[in-house]
Amino acid sequence: MTSVGLAWLAAGIGAGLAVIGAGLGIGRIGGSAMEGMARQPEAGGDIRTAMIIAAALIEGAAFFGLVICFLLSGLTG
Repeated sequence: MTSVGLAWLAAGIGAGLAVIGAGLGIGRIGGSAMEGMARQPEAGGDIRTAMIIAAALIEGAAFFGLVICFLLSGLTG
C-alpha cells in the first residue's frame, strides 16, 4: 500500500470517528434535554435553546475534524 493510500485510509477513519463522536454527543444532548424538559416543563424554552446551540457547536467541531482529515490526506500526494 502506498503512502497516498494510507493517507486516504487514515482520512476515512478520522472522518468516521469525527462523525461518530458528533452523533453520540448530539444524541446525548438531546436525551438530556428531553429529560430536563420532562422534569421542569416551564424551563423548556431555555433548555431547547441551549440544546440547539450546543448541538451546533458539536456539529461545527465535527465538520472541522472532517475538513482537517481530508486536507491532511491531500497533502501527502
